Amino acid sequence: MTIAVKICGLTSAGAADAAARLGAAYGGLVFHPASPRNLSLDAARPIAEAMRGRLQIVALVADRSDDEIAAIMAATRPGYLQLHGEETAARTAAIRARFGVAVIKALPVAEAADLEAAHVYAAVADMLLFDARAPRGAERAGGHGTAFDWTLLNGRCFTRPWFLAGGLGPDNIARAIRASGAELADVSSGVESAPGIKDAGLIGKLMAAVAHSADDTVQA
Repeated sequence: MTIAVKICGLTSAGAADAAARLGAAYGGLVFHPASPRNLSLDAARPIAEAMRGRLQIVALVADRSDDEIAAIMAATRPGYLQLHGEETAARTAAIRARFGVAVIKALPVAEAADLEAAHVYAAVADMLLFDARAPRGAERAGGHGTAFDWTLLNGRCFTRPWFLAGGLGPDNIARAIRASGAELADVSSGVESAPGIKDAGLIGKLMAAVAHSADDTVQA
């Protein structure tokens, strides 16, 4: 089984190059002022160009207006919009229809009941992303480096492809994949040397662990 990895929160062309060279499939650009990985449009353009044709470009937004999304789309021309805020199913459908781009809807998870929302959003999004619910009082929904109980996803069937996210890194990615059954993984702070600074060595270790996990799955 092949596991596709998204390295989210890329903040430099060098980091984008490392992600592509080391085998990631997706690269994420964050447009959220509360995040240490937040990018201006001017900063995002060269990173997007470094990814183009090498990584699937994902622009992460949270509760942004149509005008703001339009500016991000024009600057980066992503293949996917990741909605990481409190967007309703209706809002998700409207964004997908207006901008004609594939949508990934992030859903916070702390307990099994949180997964029920997936069936609603699966009708209006192209992909889902399950992330650990943010700590109380947090200014953003994701990027906190925390995990949830991965076994909540094991054996579950969804009508859309889904990413596992939240607290993933080289030391636990193989365990997380086995526990959840994920075929797509989203990693951000787990491959950083400092907030917002991706480490090529850690990305390499992560990708090696993912490859090993895939080999174990095939042998099993």
